[in-house]
Amino acid sequence: MKKMYLTGTVLFLMAGTPAISTAQNKVEADIGADLVSGYIWRGQDLGNVSVQPSVSLSYKGFSLSGWGSVGFDKEDTKEFDLTLGYSTGGFSVSVTDYWFDGGPGYFHYDAHHTSHVFEAQIGYDFGPLAVNWYTNFAGADGVKSNGDRAYSSYFSIAAPFTLGGMDWSAEIGATPWETSFYNNGASGFEVSHIGLGVSKDIRITTSYSLPVFAQAIWNPSTEGAYFVFGISF
Repeated sequence: MKKMYLTGTVLFLMAGTPAISTAQNKVEADIGADLVSGYIWRGQDLGNVSVQPSVSLSYKGFSLSGWGSVGFDKEDTKEFDLTLGYSTGGFSVSVTDYWFDGGPGYFHYDAHHTSHVFEAQIGYDFGPLAVNWYTNFAGADGVKSNGDRAYSSYFSIAAPFTLGGMDWSAEIGATPWETSFYNNGASGFEVSHIGLGVSKDIRITTSYSLPVFAQAIWNPSTEGAYFVFGISF
């Protein structure tokens, strides 16, 4: 994300929406990468064509994952996120450390001299509907008009569905209160993300399919509109 932001997170149809999971009895690992035509996060434009690698380890509901974003344009900010989470059934909770280059180096954690943003998440996936809440609690958070830390927050509601033989997701997200962190300065409650996404596996061979996805995104607060296409490897 741009200097004053932060992720992850990730631009897939259910980005930021944890899936229902059951605790496994052995360590599982995964690695992958997305190639996206644009990096849009919670309605914020964070970069152009980007490669976004990821890796994760999980065990008995606990997970540790790394995620990054590197844009093709040299002015795009590089991002590296680490997330520690736990999920059981539809419930999930996590803490993410977002870091962006262009400011203090990685090992600077001073409250007033850091490029890290620390965020807590809690959510529940009911199946037909997933609800998530996110709050920044430390690091380079936004501020209110009086200069106090905003504890910038964001909540989203997402609903997956199937149509025309493909998997879709409709999502809406908003900021609940004033912060300089979102929408170039949110003055209070503002809807900042309305998204409609679709994904499909394109069969390449009898044993390999290439996942692709697309998402239309509108930000009523900034009057921004985006259409993003991506390929997962």
